[in-house]
Amino acid sequence: MGINSVTCPGCDAQIVTEKKDLDKDFHASAACRDLCFQLSYFTLALGDTYFLHQLLVDAYAAQHSGAHVKPISTAFGLAGLYLVWEKKYTGRQVQLAHMEMAKLSSNWPRFTVPEKRNWMTVKDVLDGVESERGELIKKWHKSVWEVWKGEKRAIENLFLTIGLHV
Repeated sequence: MGINSVTCPGCDAQIVTEKKDLDKDFHASAACRDLCFQLSYFTLALGDTYFLHQLLVDAYAAQHSGAHVKPISTAFGLAGLYLVWEKKYTGRQVQLAHMEMAKLSSNWPRFTVPEKRNWMTVKDVLDGVESERGELIKKWHKSVWEVWKGEKRAIENLFLTIGLHV
């Protein structure tokens, strides 16, 4: 295999890689998913009480939504974005909210990915200075929320529909 640049279909990141295939679970290139795994190793090793890892999971899920992606992935990602930026939840509190959501429903709406996607990507975080990675993850998460923020009412209605009071 030769080294090429691929464009991730979900987040539009340009990634230099040997991999040309797509991830089967997300609307993403396999190369982008590999970057997500790489960043996951970093966040899980932190052992932080805020649980920064949840922000990574939700930002990535919301960015890599698509027609073949399970609706729960996008719904949970958007719920996490909303809870952090509108309700000031920590990553740990979002994780607990996701656990409650899973108990309350198994039927999740589909969301249409916004056309204008001016956001950071997992690649941007990894390309940054490692000592600033935590702040970069938060900036990435916020940039994804800014793109999806038009779905705020739909997310609030989702919480009401399933009976989760946030």
